[in-house]
Amino acid sequence: MTSSTSSSRFRVSSAVFNLLDPIPFGFFVATLIFDVIYASNANVMWAKSASWLVSMGLLFAIIPQLINLAWVWFSKRRVRTRGAAINFWLNVIGIVAALINAFVHSRDAYAVIPDAVWLSVVTVVAMGIGRIILAGEIVTFKESGHGKV
Repeated sequence: MTSSTSSSRFRVSSAVFNLLDPIPFGFFVATLIFDVIYASNANVMWAKSASWLVSMGLLFAIIPQLINLAWVWFSKRRVRTRGAAINFWLNVIGIVAALINAFVHSRDAYAVIPDAVWLSVVTVVAMGIGRIILAGEIVTFKESGHGKV
């Protein structure tokens, strides 16, 4: 029984990607919720908390997207699927919107709304659609392989 190093590398990177990929999405959803709450009651605490959440989401988005970049564009052994490429670009759009949102949140709290809300919506929608496409692709792959991964 032999084991190839390339497949174990993909297993480790897959495990790290699957572990870390949902974390920034959760931070960005929480940012959207906090921005909507701040827009409705104007309590500065919600805007400051949202700025921390978007910053933490950006920090946690780095590693999974670098792995995704390597899988989709630089890997010679892995098959690039259309869904993985669409997920990659939707995540890039979401991260760019989140980065702009972090700069918006660096303003005075009263100058954050409405820009922060629509940037949070763009981030969550783009990353959410990417996750849905990727999940549908994984299910299709498993169904076509009769449960073999």
